[in-house]
Amino acid sequence: MDTEQVTTTTRSSSLYVGMGLVVLASLGFASKGILIKLAYALDQDIDAISLMAIRMSIALPFFLLVAVRTNARSQQLRMTGFDVMAIIALGFLGYYLSSLLDFSGLAFISASLERMILYLYPTLVVLLTALLYRRRIRPYEQAALAVAYLGMLLMFITHPSGVNTDIIKGASLVFAAAFSFAIFMVGSQQIISRIGSIRFTSYSMTVATLFTMVHYGLQHGVQLPGMTSAFYLIGLTMAIFCTVLPAYMMNAGIQRIGASQTALISAIGPVMTLILAYIVLDEQLTKLQLAGIVMIIGSITIVGKGK
Repeated sequence: MDTEQVTTTTRSSSLYVGMGLVVLASLGFASKGILIKLAYALDQDIDAISLMAIRMSIALPFFLLVAVRTNARSQQLRMTGFDVMAIIALGFLGYYLSSLLDFSGLAFISASLERMILYLYPTLVVLLTALLYRRRIRPYEQAALAVAYLGMLLMFITHPSGVNTDIIKGASLVFAAAFSFAIFMVGSQQIISRIGSIRFTSYSMTVATLFTMVHYGLQHGVQLPGMTSAFYLIGLTMAIFCTVLPAYMMNAGIQRIGASQTALISAIGPVMTLILAYIVLDEQLTKLQLAGIVMIIGSITIVGKGK
């Protein structure tokens, strides 16, 4: 086997590994809403910050370990004061505030609707980028954005439980979570290019954990949440399989196949959530809602492919 064949084989192997990592990461992220709904079903009195505190406190040692090992393994670019402040602000927006709004919204709406609303964040990234950097939104992007939001409107107004105050409240909270995460995505691009994605993920998640712990302490004091072992098992699963592993698998996938291809493959995430919600939570979807889902996923895939 000559050098060219070896190179081709290596590239193909890296491509398949990258695709597999992105699919697994998408499955992990897709499972989060299912686990949160299961936790709420176990105890309707449980609040979002308690679930977040369990999830983040379990995940924190892993992020700290990766941060220490990354710093020790190679010579890292020294962070400036601006970098530190940016990480604090972005960790607050992307992993604390967005999660808090998302967890809170899931108390009122289905996991399927939650995932589709969150999946709108790329459209918000496009709009924010156009506003901040005066980037022209191309005609096909305008059309795709319009179809995506029409699809969301279709899903919303045909919700199986009808449109009521709780549905509006939950959808508004989750949309606010998507908007917060979109700001995080736009703001993180520059600093990630400076300090690296793994380092940034570790630091920003650590910051988010600290905000979560402070919030929990102010609301509930220093005692552990008085919950059954089932809650802690859900928290452990969310921390490992829906937070730590997906975060690093997604980064590793991006390194192998690029951001554009990662975004396209990630479109499988909402579909996975719908399947899991049907199997685990017995959530039902109408034909009109399925049409709305196709409109959303198709439109955002077009936007992602164009980028």
